[in-house]
Amino acid sequence: MTVGFSGDVAEYYAKYRRGYPEQALDALQETFGLTRDDLVLDIGCGTGQLALPLAARVRAVLGLDPEPDMLRLARATAAEQDVHNVSWLLGADTDVPALGAALGPRALGAAVIGQAVHWMRHEELFRALSPLVRPGGGVAVLANGTPLWLQDTDWSRSLRDCLEAYFRQPLRATCGTGDQDRLDYARGLRDAGFTGVRELAVEYEDRLGVDQLVGTVFSAIPAEDLPAPPDRPALAARIRAALPDVHHVIESVRVSLVVGRAPHPVSPDKAGAPPGERPARTLPAAQA
Repeated sequence: MTVGFSGDVAEYYAKYRRGYPEQALDALQETFGLTRDDLVLDIGCGTGQLALPLAARVRAVLGLDPEPDMLRLARATAAEQDVHNVSWLLGADTDVPALGAALGPRALGAAVIGQAVHWMRHEELFRALSPLVRPGGGVAVLANGTPLWLQDTDWSRSLRDCLEAYFRQPLRATCGTGDQDRLDYARGLRDAGFTGVRELAVEYEDRLGVDQLVGTVFSAIPAEDLPAPPDRPALAARIRAALPDVHHVIESVRVSLVVGRAPHPVSPDKAGAPPGERPARTLPAAQA
């Protein structure tokens, strides 16, 4: 099964999609107590934007993705960065139960899903992950900023108008970054038995060149909808024309982490109500 991120789309994804700030990685490590003994599963790993930096903090990472081209580029990037403790597996969220049978119970320090869970049946996935995560470890759903065409700025509205006119349809999908999306993921984690469910956030501003903006847009267009190579310069020119006399834009990025921990066993004499959901916490701002 693929979701349209093959071929040239994967190439754009590898080149233009931003990674995650160190503060987000710190939050994952602190929340789940990750050490050099832990194994982490990155579901929907793409070209490795999350798996590769996490690999430096744990024993090993398994990167799972349904797109062979994404995995091909992830392997190439890992080789370029001299990262050797990541294994790349072809598969989807529906393959997690079979993978779990191979790994065994409580084998994972954490499972992470970065800007991909909106393609998945998250309730079923969280239930499948529940027996695989060690006590104190957990699951994190990360959203790496609102789509460029849905932000509350003049340049984003101009970009949205341009793309809607080109594709002749409204662009409203939040790609899992909306408020209701995050509430749904938190509810799904609680229903699957995870505790201490809460949202963390890292906020910063980024200076985005127009070439990177165009490449990021192309990385988000499914392969069947991406213009043919001879037609792409025309779409890029339309986007540039929608942003007159602009060589870069300033983007306010909010990286959201919805996290839930696997509970520790509780003896009957110490049993009590599990920790409730805590409010969102914004971590110290990252440097652009």
